[in-house]
Amino acid sequence: MSVLMNEEKSAVASGQQKQWVFLFNELDKAEAACNSKKWDDVRSFLGGKGANLFEMTRLGLPVPPGFTVSTEACNAYLAANHELPEGMWEQEVASIHAVEQQVGKKFGDPTNPLFVSCRSGAKFSMPGMMDTVLNIGLNDETAEGMIALTDDPRFVYDSYRRLIQMFGSVVMGVADEPFEEAIADQKKKSGIKHDVDLSADDWKIIVERFKSLVKAYKGMDFPQDPYKQLEMATRAVFNSWFGKRAIDYRNATGIRHDLGTAVNIVTMVFGNMGDDSATGVAFTRNPVDGTKELYGDFLINAQGEDVVAGIRNTLPIARLNVDMPEAFAQFMEIVTKLENHFQDMQDVEFTIEHGKLWMLQTRNGKRTARAAIKMAVDMTNEGLIDKPEAITRVTPEQVDQLLHPQFSAETKQKSRSEGNLLVSKAVNASPGAAVGMAVFDADTADEWGKAGKAVIMVRPETKPDDVHGMIAAKGILTSRGGATSHAAVVARQFGTPAVCGAEDLEIDVEHRMMQVNVGDAQIEVREGDWLSLDGGTGEVFLGKLATQDPDFEHEAELNTLLKWADGIRTLGVWANADYPKDANRARRYGAQGIGLCRTEHMFFEEERLPIVQEMIMATSKARRLSALERLLPVQRNDFEGIFRAMDGLPVIIRLLDPPLHEFLPSYHDLVADLADLKVRLQHFHTLSEIDTALGQVRQKEDILNRVKALSESNPMLGLRGDRLSVVMPEITEMQVRAILEAAIHVKKDGVDVHPEIMVPLAGHVNELKFVKEIVDRIAAEVFAESGTTVDFKYGSMVEVPRAALTADELAEVAEFYSFGTNDLTQTTFGMSRDDAESKFLMEYTEKELLPTNPFQQLDRGGVGKLIEMTVKLGRSTRPDMHMGICGEHGGDPNSIEFCHMAGLNYVSCSPFRVPIARLAAAQAAVKHG
Repeated sequence: MSVLMNEEKSAVASGQQKQWVFLFNELDKAEAACNSKKWDDVRSFLGGKGANLFEMTRLGLPVPPGFTVSTEACNAYLAANHELPEGMWEQEVASIHAVEQQVGKKFGDPTNPLFVSCRSGAKFSMPGMMDTVLNIGLNDETAEGMIALTDDPRFVYDSYRRLIQMFGSVVMGVADEPFEEAIADQKKKSGIKHDVDLSADDWKIIVERFKSLVKAYKGMDFPQDPYKQLEMATRAVFNSWFGKRAIDYRNATGIRHDLGTAVNIVTMVFGNMGDDSATGVAFTRNPVDGTKELYGDFLINAQGEDVVAGIRNTLPIARLNVDMPEAFAQFMEIVTKLENHFQDMQDVEFTIEHGKLWMLQTRNGKRTARAAIKMAVDMTNEGLIDKPEAITRVTPEQVDQLLHPQFSAETKQKSRSEGNLLVSKAVNASPGAAVGMAVFDADTADEWGKAGKAVIMVRPETKPDDVHGMIAAKGILTSRGGATSHAAVVARQFGTPAVCGAEDLEIDVEHRMMQVNVGDAQIEVREGDWLSLDGGTGEVFLGKLATQDPDFEHEAELNTLLKWADGIRTLGVWANADYPKDANRARRYGAQGIGLCRTEHMFFEEERLPIVQEMIMATSKARRLSALERLLPVQRNDFEGIFRAMDGLPVIIRLLDPPLHEFLPSYHDLVADLADLKVRLQHFHTLSEIDTALGQVRQKEDILNRVKALSESNPMLGLRGDRLSVVMPEITEMQVRAILEAAIHVKKDGVDVHPEIMVPLAGHVNELKFVKEIVDRIAAEVFAESGTTVDFKYGSMVEVPRAALTADELAEVAEFYSFGTNDLTQTTFGMSRDDAESKFLMEYTEKELLPTNPFQQLDRGGVGKLIEMTVKLGRSTRPDMHMGICGEHGGDPNSIEFCHMAGLNYVSCSPFRVPIARLAAAQAAVKHG
């Protein structure tokens, strides 16, 4: 901020005043002011909306004349404690005069008045999150002048009340509800249902009531001076940059808070001047499914806010060809030109005033995950963009959204028969399956969502102030609005399933309920009742519907895009899989190997746990070996299934890792059971009953004593990992035998097997040497017994800082490294993940002591440096050393980018995140070369 202020002072000192304001036809001056012709820099300077208005003007499209106040001015204003930067207001007034020359009207002149809108425009689109004021310049005098000019008092008073209502709520802070109540009261008095049916006299009465409301709530009159209106509106837009809904939106979408917003002042054109006027919003392709077709809504005799606010149910854009064919033909020509020019699907706003088309906005349109993927593939095939660009057009989050659970047709049919009634079918605004409890306001949705509850936010229509609740909700349902309403656009932005315009629902927000007639029955849904939404079909069901995983293999466009990604990325993508079914899924999703098979997960299965507990309870080696002999064929069978699933691909199997006490009953449960047994013992009378009970007591006491013996002050840093191999080597011997016998067995069946044995938690080279002696000895025995061999690798996890610091020494023994970034993060930060996340980590991120949760996104400054050190030291000893990560970070796009930059060979993640990792790895390659 200080740099901006210093530049301003320097400009004044040199006799050159800094330029803050630029007419739409002054793109060259704006480029000079931001010292760049790069489109990204121009968008930062003029905001996305402003930059595109300048570009449309340059292309010769019908844009109403206007000007933009730069984002620099906003940042300077905010840095100077809400004082307008020197010279800015004078430039804004001069620009108004320039616009007057262009349109032949005068701002504030009753005989030929100019009216303008004041709209925000940040670098990145934030639909509805900041403030807009329309019809600035209207006052008592200019209203009378417009009536004389147009002979249409209804249009004038309708426009005037819109200004007072918007100005009152946006600029002066009057709640919106009193204005709406005044309109509803007048409709009731006049005996009409819809706003469009209100007469000129009705609107004139409402104008006076609105002015009285402003006076009552703010203690001052609605400003009649047009320049005062403009100045106050400009400040309001600047101030809205740090409004709650804008902050919530930026937090949710990762937009920086220091960008600021531009202010766009645009000559008003009116879509509410009669039946030859209209306004609408359209997308050059379908933002729901990506189909190459015009998609949108419009209204005749309306202003733009009527469409996006969802307060009136709209007409489909194709209908415009019937109602206004000439304007529609021109519109189609323009939007085709815009899509080709920007090489992306465009979201445009337009107004038709007495048959003349005006373009008010174009921007790259928000879209669903499915639409984003289809558009990227289609535009590549059409030659609009190339494959690397297609890769960057789709976010990893969108791939994740596409693979979210869905409702099947069979599920919906079955649910109907089970009483989960289909209660509505409306606009399929944002696809996906959502199941949750109905809530009727954004604050409750936010509160319940943060408490871990699944909620469906139900509203007549959503407003920008509802965004925090929309972010928290699993789904959104509205009774008004269409496919381009606020609810629909924001839902698609966040991948939230949404059904809009369900007119048959009577939503009573005050009493937190909705009613709907199904056949002859009236159904009531109250807050907390369960609903299920299918945003792809627009269906709404009572109750909970079961979901199912999507059919990945039949997602044609996604698989095409991921194949392109595979051809671009240099980072391998493997999967974490503990069972054959996981390995099969991983392979179907495109995994190139198994980077982590956790053998302890196999031990927790119900039929195996008693044998594992017997092994742990054993007080002699002989008894332990007896239990291990029974586990051997079970483990071997598991490994065979995984090897068969990954035929031809590597499989890294980690030796047993967790603390042994996790396999035993909890200490507190055992104490409670013992107490209960001893109480019951007092009530037994026969010798047989007493002997049986005493036997149970002794058994429980033996287990309790073993739990005590195994208990540790800090289990995460105790007897686990390779330390278990030192204390109980027979466990390692069994596992190595199971791995190699399974490999030999499947090899005989023609499976191309590549086992890799990995030692967890190693921090000293001597630990690796100790375990390797076991591995080599068992391997020799297995190979001699079978009469054949298999090639296998021996490697180590890097999970403690000492392993990173001595990676050159460990590499003398280890043939590969795999970073267990979950534990490496714990040991680097010195914090337990479970305790940190439940006790204080959220507060750390909220107070920006940490930029993100380091267990979700890799800490590049600390953990990342250890990884880079390990790569350098390890390859100094073994130049061809293969390295990857297998912690949770392996599925996080930001962490994947770091792994690409650090020179790792692969990342390993959950099978469900393999497609996400494939795309993220390709994007890292495109970004960093």
